[in-house]
Amino acid sequence: MAAAALVGAVLAVVAVPALVQSKTEAAPRAIAPRGPLTTEEQAHIDLFKKSSPSVVHITSLAQQRDLFSMNVQQVPTGTGTGFVWDDRGHIVTNFHVIQQANGAKVTLADQSTYDATLVGAFPDRDLAVLRIEAPKEKLPPLAVGSSRDLQVGQRVYAIGNPFGLDQSLTTGIVSALNREIESFNQRTIRGVIQTDAAINPGNSGGPLLDSAGRLIGVNTQIASPSGASAGIGFAIPVDEVNRIVPRLIRDGRFVRPALGISAAPAGLQRALNLPKGVPLIEVRSGTPAGKAGLQPFRRGSRGEILAGDVITGINDEPVNDLDEMLSILERHQPGESVTLTLWRGGQTRKQQVVLAAGE
Repeated sequence: MAAAALVGAVLAVVAVPALVQSKTEAAPRAIAPRGPLTTEEQAHIDLFKKSSPSVVHITSLAQQRDLFSMNVQQVPTGTGTGFVWDDRGHIVTNFHVIQQANGAKVTLADQSTYDATLVGAFPDRDLAVLRIEAPKEKLPPLAVGSSRDLQVGQRVYAIGNPFGLDQSLTTGIVSALNREIESFNQRTIRGVIQTDAAINPGNSGGPLLDSAGRLIGVNTQIASPSGASAGIGFAIPVDEVNRIVPRLIRDGRFVRPALGISAAPAGLQRALNLPKGVPLIEVRSGTPAGKAGLQPFRRGSRGEILAGDVITGINDEPVNDLDEMLSILERHQPGESVTLTLWRGGQTRKQQVVLAAGE
């Protein structure tokens, strides 16, 4: 036993120096040449460098009273994305980014921050315009493209601030066109772009761009059971944005053209077996509808229902319900003429009216 222990000790003494001697000093590996970037990679890089200075970070603020001092102060309540519309300081974002806020701050790409004022909002399309006082050289507007000629499969890019992480670029394709989503006041937004470019909380209000770096949509919602990107994002088409934003800047609100009517509830339409359209239950005097002689459904002296008009089309475009009629009217300005297709008692006629400004 003693001899064996002695041999083990000797081996241990001999083995340790051998292990130490086998260690070599680690040296960095040689860097392999990268070679040129692919054409696609360079296109991504160029687009981001060109477009990212136009993308901003928006922090919405709310007033909060300090529990101990009772002083009122503004505290951050949420974040989102926006983009520069023009060099006068107009910033476009989603309405829900600043909804219920009483203040906002806009951080530009160079990290300079400015107080923002609300110019106007149109909740029906989830759009809002802010304004900041910043030097023109810090306000490069995005080029505006078109959404009417988009094709499924086209490459698209989203730049935004997901989860507060500034200036993040994701890329994907146009997955589908002419989707319908519901705005935050239950109005239907039609013609929406669906994309698989990763859009997460914080991306709201940011631009969706085509491969030329042109604005083609405003990222607004995602469809996801977890609340994070599941590859189904939606953007308001730029043709809608380019129609609404100038009117918000000009008027401070979106003035919807009006006919001066009230629509019947769906129950009455079913009960009377009326065609698809907008049955009238009120026509206000002095309004475009009143001047054109439109008649509402009403009760006669014996309690019977007298036939009124159903608006079934505008400028030969079918109207199936009130929401559809409002969407069509929104494409027009007060003072413009439109031709209504009207149904009454089984007879169809056309009537031209001049639109008035709504409330």
